[in-house]
Amino acid sequence: MSARRQWNELPAGVRRAVERQAGEVMRTESLPDGASCEIALALHTKAGRIFCKGGRTEGPKGWLYRKEARINPFLPDVVPRLHWTVERDGWLLLGFEYAPGRHPRLEPGSSDLDTIADGLATLARELTPCPPVDVQPFTERWRGLIAPEMVRGETLLHTDMTPRNFVLGDRLRLVDWSAPCRGAAWIDTAFMLVRLIRAGHSPADAERWAVRVPAFADADGRAVTEFADALVRLWTRMQVSAPAAHRGPLLDAACEWHAYRLSRQPAPI
Repeated sequence: MSARRQWNELPAGVRRAVERQAGEVMRTESLPDGASCEIALALHTKAGRIFCKGGRTEGPKGWLYRKEARINPFLPDVVPRLHWTVERDGWLLLGFEYAPGRHPRLEPGSSDLDTIADGLATLARELTPCPPVDVQPFTERWRGLIAPEMVRGETLLHTDMTPRNFVLGDRLRLVDWSAPCRGAAWIDTAFMLVRLIRAGHSPADAERWAVRVPAFADADGRAVTEFADALVRLWTRMQVSAPAAHRGPLLDAACEWHAYRLSRQPAPI
């Protein structure tokens, strides 16, 4: 991840271009967690706050900012609206509706779990069929990891189900749509299920939560098991090639879920 930059570190021309869109920026507030980008700021203007994210156009994330800007108009209102983009002097910045709130808690007993399940159910319903926007099929993203028919579908998926991408305020919001794809409607719930295990749920309890989402409840059991297996192999590969502190516990949770899925399969005759 690139080093996070502050407002006064941006070129003067970029700041002026932003203020032509947003109005005079009276002060800024750095947002340290969440989006993995060079700039993540709350801009305080006379008209209110704006969330500004982005980075250098030639940086490793430049294409992700363009993808998020392109897809935002097709997303439901649970997603903060993109108000403007600024591209100047080698920088690309996106200005979004500011979504105040906190990140949800996933541990057993959290009252936030009902809200997340309801939100995922609504998203799967509203984003099926996939809106008319060019996104990568999940079958391509996981090529070689899983049989295509297991994950093929016509739902627009978020795919990055970290709790940092959910904001709970007056309602649930889902941010950072930089890695969308098109696939089976249950996939986002499966990704979140692993996060619940990471937060202390047993695999059985996590699945009992997941079946509250109709798309997951209707999923083919064999496809879900194959998904868990592919996820373990993918995250193992990533942890070997680019070890990260956060990935180890997630890999452990995925392994625990996969073992649970296998334990429920009938023994061969």
